[in-house]
Amino acid sequence: MVQLSVIILNYNVKHFLKLCLQSVVQAKENIQAEIIVADNASKDGSMEMVAQDFPNVIRLENKENLGFSKANNLAVKKAKGKYICILNPDTVVPEQIFSNLLKFVKTVQDFGAVGVKLIDGKGQFLPESKRQIPTPKVAFQKMVGNATNYYASNLESNDIGCVDVLVGAFMFMSRQRYLQVGGFDEDYFMYGEDIDLSYKLLKSGYKNYYYGKDSVIHFKGESTTKDEVYRARFYGAMQLFYKKHFSNSKFTNLIVKAALKVVKKANKAQGLDTDKEISSNLFIYIGNSSDCVAILSKLKNKQVQHLSLKELQKLTLKNSQLFLDSQFFNFKEIISLLEQYGHHNNTFRIKLKSSNVLIGSDTSTGKGEVLVLELDKIQ
Repeated sequence: MVQLSVIILNYNVKHFLKLCLQSVVQAKENIQAEIIVADNASKDGSMEMVAQDFPNVIRLENKENLGFSKANNLAVKKAKGKYICILNPDTVVPEQIFSNLLKFVKTVQDFGAVGVKLIDGKGQFLPESKRQIPTPKVAFQKMVGNATNYYASNLESNDIGCVDVLVGAFMFMSRQRYLQVGGFDEDYFMYGEDIDLSYKLLKSGYKNYYYGKDSVIHFKGESTTKDEVYRARFYGAMQLFYKKHFSNSKFTNLIVKAALKVVKKANKAQGLDTDKEISSNLFIYIGNSSDCVAILSKLKNKQVQHLSLKELQKLTLKNSQLFLDSQFFNFKEIISLLEQYGHHNNTFRIKLKSSNVLIGSDTSTGKGEVLVLELDKIQ
């Protein structure tokens, strides 16, 4: 019997998907698990990469972009696992994550879904990992800058406990329960569907849990360009959520529409990608490849220091960029290094196993960086 089906919906993020799959393959060792990659008509060679590098991964190739909800629902119907994990392609999971969650769900009754501690590409905790129900009042407060009641502030980032809303980037649940509540609502093309599913589970009498003992990297922003189409879908999803689950009174509608108009104008004027590009003073590579150091120095037009982990730990880093070789570290160690050094404007690039590619992201709203090194100089 298959214990777990890991379902990854991909759209034109081949290199991030490859890193994600490398981490998932490691995490499913000693577990009866399958990996399903559903692809929404990518044109970047994603599925060719999966077929070549991960032949045991199940591929579902959609002929058009079906959106997040429909594509995931189709994948869940194909899944054989007792449990499923909905996972974004721009994530990196630690080796123990699935075994820990399989143990955890046996200790809680009537669980709906479980989420984990998410950090961004700079190692910073993502507060949306644990949220409250965004009632019109709470959402309005969030939109005008008061997020006190939007996030589940009663739990610390490393705690375990009940929360209302989890993030679609990582949702672990019973396949039967997912199907029982109707899965992701296909009225949502993208955005809002995770809030909707979390709320449907609560309304069905189940409890959602935040499991803060394991951290997962979520680079964010890789599959979506933050443009007018994004804005229309995001705010349209919020309006749809209120229409489905809250009073449809004229007063509520007026408040929601007014708040959305204010935020639309503010975001359009200021731009959603507010993170500034970071200028690194020091470049550090940690791994076994001296060739990689030489090529990176040429790419960055600045000497890249080749340090051991012990040497790194003696430094107080600020405005530095670390190149972490996943051939040298396991994924749990990489995640720990992001959390340890993800302060003082330090940034990170992760080198994929047996690959000439390094990836990372310094912003939670824009595209990350893909560095392709010269093939003939990487062992």
